[in-house]
Amino acid sequence: MNSPRTTLYRDKQNGKIMGVCAGIADYTGINAFWVRMAVIITLFAGMGVILPAYFIAGFLLNKKPPHLYVDQDETRYWQRVRQSPKRTAREIRAQMRDVDRRLAKVEHFYVSDNRQLSAEIEQLR
Repeated sequence: MNSPRTTLYRDKQNGKIMGVCAGIADYTGINAFWVRMAVIITLFAGMGVILPAYFIAGFLLNKKPPHLYVDQDETRYWQRVRQSPKRTAREIRAQMRDVDRRLAKVEHFYVSDNRQLSAEIEQLR
């Protein structure tokens, strides 16, 4: 079962007709203008299957929940997860290693025998 944040939805708020192109744009992270242009170009190129596929997708896809993303950063994060989950996991692990390394330095600073810090604490008493 897919997470609600990794599912393709129709985006009626940003959509023009049924919100399919806006939903694809939101899902992939591509600008909706370019998705619409691709649909129009394939329509005029003689691929008549695109129009029925658009309407079928419009009827089959669920409407995007309004509470799905809190802000733009969360939207970009989930787009990256959908594009490459392994790369996103590697980036998060790297960030957590960096935070862990910095936290270890802070912990070492406060736990180690620091005479200057001890003197400053004694002055405050």
